[in-house]
Amino acid sequence: MADRVTVIGWDGSPLTAAARAALGAATLVAGAAHHLALPEVPAGAERIRLGSVALAARRIAAHRGTAVVLADGDPGFFGVVRTLRAPEFGLEVEVVPAVSSVAAAFARAGMPWDDAQVVVAHRRTLRRAVNVCRAHTKVAVLTSPGAGPAELGLLLEGVHRTFVICEELGTAHERVSVVTSEKAADHTWRDPNVVIVLGGPVGTAGESGGWIAGRDPSAGPRGWSLPAEAYGGDLGEGETQLLRASQLARLGPRIGDLVWDIGCGSGAFAVEAARAGAAVIAVDSDRAACARTDAAARRLGVQLQIVHGTAPHVLENLPEPDVVRVAGGGAAVVSAVADRRPQRIVTHAATRDAAELVGRDLTEHGYGVECALLQSVELDTRAWTEKERSVAFLLSGVLPRPRA
Repeated sequence: MADRVTVIGWDGSPLTAAARAALGAATLVAGAAHHLALPEVPAGAERIRLGSVALAARRIAAHRGTAVVLADGDPGFFGVVRTLRAPEFGLEVEVVPAVSSVAAAFARAGMPWDDAQVVVAHRRTLRRAVNVCRAHTKVAVLTSPGAGPAELGLLLEGVHRTFVICEELGTAHERVSVVTSEKAADHTWRDPNVVIVLGGPVGTAGESGGWIAGRDPSAGPRGWSLPAEAYGGDLGEGETQLLRASQLARLGPRIGDLVWDIGCGSGAFAVEAARAGAAVIAVDSDRAACARTDAAARRLGVQLQIVHGTAPHVLENLPEPDVVRVAGGGAAVVSAVADRRPQRIVTHAATRDAAELVGRDLTEHGYGVECALLQSVELDTRAWTEKERSVAFLLSGVLPRPRA
């Protein structure tokens, strides 16, 4: 095992005295090509071109001497420190940090970033990173080859965003560009780069600043399954607070998910899924319903993409969903949704026969199906008399294995 492992963050500025001392004593140095070309790297040290961090960690663990790993930005922030400290390598690591590439990018843009979401995009997580950009007003994306500004722009089709693209931060080739998401695919971008994705109203934290990084969870009204008054007083036929709360519980929308809400009606479900941090596409054939949904989203401060059209045809060109609520269109729409293989589907029916028809179709598509009869009775608490009664069959389908 290496006698000592020092991880040095590098942001383009001169190395600190501690970093120079560690490099001067190194018998093995790992890093990217531009790190290994630094004049402070000892001529006699073994050099490892850093591709796979896990592979480098194995070689470091087998090395007899003093090792240094060079990394861009802060190596403890989505960096190499996590891998190097994995138990299977048994390495004791000292860290000399630097300014993170995210902090540097926002500094170049002259913007605060305590209210930003930060995501990493590579080929496996690109879709989820895009969903965060759909749902949030300020996102920093740490990109990778094949999951860069062009790919982000292409997958954000239909959602307008502004990109601040910071290429090769801290080097002599540093460049900062501002383009719309629609134009990002028209250019070739140099790696490494950080993309700041902006869209929608950016709230202010007030004179004293915020208290938590990212989106403030206390923004908006407290509670889930808000009453009808929060959505204009009319939830529409067959749509109740209890049913909505049960649907949300079955789907469990979360950050990184894309939710389809088919038959969005008043916008109540779509808004509350967005309040959970998910990206939401709300679909309805009624323009008035689309307008109500848009108004509810603006009033409650969430981002939605609203699509006017009739399901199932309008669904063909939509990006792949993680979870779906079908509130309109019946068995035919549920079947079309199941063909797209979202992880979870929820819908409701007015009769047992209709519920059985949908349940059988979901089962044939390979979903595990649950059904519950929900009955709610609203009481007037002034006289404790019944005001309104509703009954619905709640169906949910879950794939045995989650989407990768």
